[in-house]
Amino acid sequence: MSTQHYGLVGYPLSHSFSGKWVAEKFSREQIDAIYTLIPLEDKNALNDWFRTNQLQGFNVTIPYKESILSLLDEIDPEAQKVGAVNCVVRQGHKFIGYNTDIIGFEMSLMKWDLPEKIQALVFGSGGASKAVQYVLNKKQIPFQLVTRNEIEGSITYADLDAKILNSHPLLIQTTPLGTFPDIDSFIPIPFQFVGESHFVFDMVYNPEKSAFLERCESRGASIQNGWYMLEQQAMASWKLFQTSK
Repeated sequence: MSTQHYGLVGYPLSHSFSGKWVAEKFSREQIDAIYTLIPLEDKNALNDWFRTNQLQGFNVTIPYKESILSLLDEIDPEAQKVGAVNCVVRQGHKFIGYNTDIIGFEMSLMKWDLPEKIQALVFGSGGASKAVQYVLNKKQIPFQLVTRNEIEGSITYADLDAKILNSHPLLIQTTPLGTFPDIDSFIPIPFQFVGESHFVFDMVYNPEKSAFLERCESRGASIQNGWYMLEQQAMASWKLFQTSK
């Protein structure tokens, strides 16, 4: 069997752990495959690359989880409902899009013994946020979307107060803020209203403990970074890659 070729599309990718994680998996399991990082600076670069790419499958990260949809031949029903794709598989001459962030986040939630009737705040509105919203709806966990600028169905960070934080113990950070090398940045929430009853999830996994998580942990909250989610969605992506033809 010839060497299999896969990759990760997004921008920037210089500090992504995905390539290292997949390379170690290939080495450990003696898989004859190559996983390439493909940094594409804008949508035009994505379009140009997509027309000529020969990969058997690839992952998609910020900022292209939504814009990739228009280039695909088919989209998995769940990914279609989410409105974002992070895994693409070649089937003959067709490219089919999936969303493995769904299973990654769902598995991450299961690491906590969450109280019944818990409510969540979801920070950010991008592709990762859409997967989170899908899972929360699936699990019937009510949530409020929080964004920098008000959009339909959201409130802004300026609207957050003690009442909102106290009534929404599950906090989910889906933006790239705080990712290495910009490790000092974090979303502007009133941390004084975070406490021991809060469960705080941050999709950032590099650094291991973001500035956001550090602040929440110092207030007594239970915290979880995005590393376990990354592993779970990567394993789900690899299973999908095996269906490529």
